[in-house]
Amino acid sequence: MTSILGISAFYHDSAAAVIIDGKIIAAAQEERFTRKKHDSSYPFNAIDFVLKFSKLKLSQIDHIVFFEKPFLKFERLLETYVAFAPKGFTQFAQAMPAWIKEKLFQKNLLINLLKKNDNNFSDEKKIFFSEHHLSHAASAFYPSPFNEAIVLTADGVGEWATTTVAIGKGKKLEIKKEIHFPDSLGLLYSAFTYYLGFKVNSGEYKVMGLAPYGKSKYINLIKQELIDIKKDGSFKLNQEYFNYATGLTMTNEKFNNLFGQRPRDSKNERISQFHMDIAASVQNITEEIMLLLAKSLKEEYKINNLCLAGGVALNCVANGKILDQKIFENIWIQPAAGDAGGSLGAALALWHIEFNKDRKVSSNDDMQGSYLGPEYSQDIIETELKKIGAKYSVMSEDEIIDKTSESLKEGDAIGWFQGRMEFGPRALGGRSILGDPRSPSMQKNLNLKVKYRESFRPFAPSILENDVNNWFKMSVKSPYMLLVSEIKDDKKIEMNDAEKNLFGIDKLNIKRSEIPAVTHVDYSARIQTVEKNTNPKYYMLLERFKQKTKCPVLVNTSFNVRGEPIVNTPADAFNCFMGTNLDKLVIGNCFLNKSDQDKSLRKNYKKEFELD
Repeated sequence: MTSILGISAFYHDSAAAVIIDGKIIAAAQEERFTRKKHDSSYPFNAIDFVLKFSKLKLSQIDHIVFFEKPFLKFERLLETYVAFAPKGFTQFAQAMPAWIKEKLFQKNLLINLLKKNDNNFSDEKKIFFSEHHLSHAASAFYPSPFNEAIVLTADGVGEWATTTVAIGKGKKLEIKKEIHFPDSLGLLYSAFTYYLGFKVNSGEYKVMGLAPYGKSKYINLIKQELIDIKKDGSFKLNQEYFNYATGLTMTNEKFNNLFGQRPRDSKNERISQFHMDIAASVQNITEEIMLLLAKSLKEEYKINNLCLAGGVALNCVANGKILDQKIFENIWIQPAAGDAGGSLGAALALWHIEFNKDRKVSSNDDMQGSYLGPEYSQDIIETELKKIGAKYSVMSEDEIIDKTSESLKEGDAIGWFQGRMEFGPRALGGRSILGDPRSPSMQKNLNLKVKYRESFRPFAPSILENDVNNWFKMSVKSPYMLLVSEIKDDKKIEMNDAEKNLFGIDKLNIKRSEIPAVTHVDYSARIQTVEKNTNPKYYMLLERFKQKTKCPVLVNTSFNVRGEPIVNTPADAFNCFMGTNLDKLVIGNCFLNKSDQDKSLRKNYKKEFELD
């Protein structure tokens, strides 16, 4: 039995994963334990969890692998400074002390940090380093259901690479092509995220959600001035407009002058039609590049399967366009596509590439629904709830399913906490907030009263796998909520002329379909298909809701408020329940009603977490 611990840390979304003989055992992000969104610190708690779940001590782990190579990253920093000197001095001077003190001598740093998890750890021969984009590519290919695939990874930047193409076949995976820093699709998108007043490495999905409210007015301007896109999808960015290589912001005055406005002040400035049009334009450019890359790669390598990872792979609208155009027969996207997934990819790359171990391909995939985090027994749940002073009823599984589906039918917003926690940014029916998608007010209520976030942000539908093509223009599985598709015409409610002439946020409250709470302004939805094997309890709930309402769909959003990581423990779930306008909470076989709870346990959650 060979065990490998994978670690990603020190940039954003630190995480840990354990594989044993190539099988994924456990994986989790550090933020879920520390309650600090996108926590980049050494993942002490995540390592602690994956070891305990695997019933191993750190000293019993055979190999430890870090998800990237610090020396290569340092080389990029130095070369960037030399290339842009003296412009980049401020950023260079700020970055250097941390690099010289810690990151450059990462092996020593890691050994000292690993001692926190196990004081007896001292074997530096156990520590390996992967490359950032190889970790991403391995996380996408090895758990996929394909024996052979093209693997496309795109993000901000790894060591040097920002976009890579690899070919995977059996146990082999080889990177064939790279686009290097400072040319980066991820950083282009992040530059516009910054310009729109959202947090970089956190608010990119808001840009994607805002885009359908706008018109792509600035596409030609972006292509003329900011980016040169070639026929094969490769690209170059005009660095005169960006500050990320040399400064402490993403964009500069020249960028502001190009679009005629300064970056939006998120605290004091409302989102205007201008901002929606900017979002629509950069989203459109991203989709165009991803489609060109997909088409040219299919043409060049003649392989029918595509795997995606890296932060850009979380752009489910672009993924949906690749699917829609039928460029590939099959697409599979790593659910923890960002840096967190690098911990898993690094471990898999070490096993299959470095150690040359064979791979068994599963017809489903090897991510186990991405339910790879902690779970809590009924006894532990009841003990935690008692300790907090919560009032709850214990029911049989059938009663819980019935009572929850009835409450959903009546319009309640419900916190749903079951089984193992999800790995990756999406709640998939393990740590979810659920609602009735048929309700015209559900989307607005969940955004403003439960999540405390911008009203424009869409919610995803969870749907029984066998029903997906009755409701959406899609007939493939989408277990990880990473594909967008349009609602079927017979379920749509067409807009009248007056509604069609509305602009921006005024479009929000128009009922567009039979399931308005999950239908975005452009009739699209980010779909999660649910199957019995991976999440039987959630499947049963959807089935029961369908029996009661003839609707096989539920609103599914992550169990948290804006700026808070997804809940991990029963106590986290109860705190979020008491700090929001959730009506009911279902943890394991415990059913909690808000009106039964002690009012002194209420929390003020609006100010609890930083804006994201």
